[in-house]
Amino acid sequence: MVKIYSKTYCPYCIKAKALFDDLDIKYEEIDITNTPEVIVEISEKSGFRTVPQIFVGDKCLGGFDDINKLNNEGKLLDLCK
Repeated sequence: MVKIYSKTYCPYCIKAKALFDDLDIKYEEIDITNTPEVIVEISEKSGFRTVPQIFVGDKCLGGFDDINKLNNEGKLLDLCK
């Protein structure tokens, strides 16, 4: 299952969700706009303190630029199965 940690005002979060929607990939959005302590917890797993942070299971795929690159390389769909 894909999880997207996002903030409501983040343009890259919006782009990431739109990409998954376009590819018909189901995801769970976890809005951390009002819970900044969650980013500290997530950054321990990913090494990043920015959003979006996109995970498949326990594996961090990175942010929008990372998943967009994976998609352009034809790898994203396989990783999200």
